Amino acid sequence: MSDDIYRYLRIMDSAGVDVACINHIFFGDAARGNDLVARAVAEHPDRFIGVAFVTPHYPEEAVRELERAFDKLGMAYLKLYPNYVERPIDDPAYGPILEWCEERRVLVMCHTYYESEYDNTLTAPRRFIGLSERYPNIRWQLAHAGNGPPGQAQAVEAARASPNIYLETCTSLADDGSIEFLVEGAGADRVLFGSDMPLMDPRHHVGRIVTADIPEDAKRKVLGLNAIKLLGLER
Repeated sequence: MSDDIYRYLRIMDSAGVDVACINHIFFGDAARGNDLVARAVAEHPDRFIGVAFVTPHYPEEAVRELERAFDKLGMAYLKLYPNYVERPIDDPAYGPILEWCEERRVLVMCHTYYESEYDNTLTAPRRFIGLSERYPNIRWQLAHAGNGPPGQAQAVEAARASPNIYLETCTSLADDGSIEFLVEGAGADRVLFGSDMPLMDPRHHVGRIVTADIPEDAKRKVLGLNAIKLLGLER
């Protein structure tokens, strides 16, 4: 996450984004990134919602940082990124983190990607079916919904298998019609808008949903109403 918060706000304003969930995964020291997120939220509490990050790279620190991030910094949910660890999301290394989230009934967002069995399958959406069964109190947000069409097919399969799995829309690999595919496959109540800002421009991702061939009430759900309900926001 860049420190130029005002640039974010300008882009959000131009895209019609009222509130953004922000996280920082680019430091090996998770606490340093979480502190930056908390500072941005404190400066603009009406525009940003904080999302925590921890990594099993440092297992002795992960649960302690979860407690600090949620109990002291007020984070709303957790972001995981298994590509850094080079272990699949259902690897035992994530056990202490996910057990903590299970006990606290935390929403967990995880990067997801699948193209083929010969490619990187650390975060293949199908893995989350078993995780959802193992940790039924966790609500899972599959960032990028598997990315390309093969991954999206798995993401829809996972959402149909578990009511606790939600699909998020931002991707650089999706084909035309991907929003329609996700909404039809998972249901309009379980698809969430995402931008991946600053790696991608939220205006493009808003446009994908606004111009999608789905009902207007489905567009409103995807663009914000689902997130409001999932996070328990009063907006």
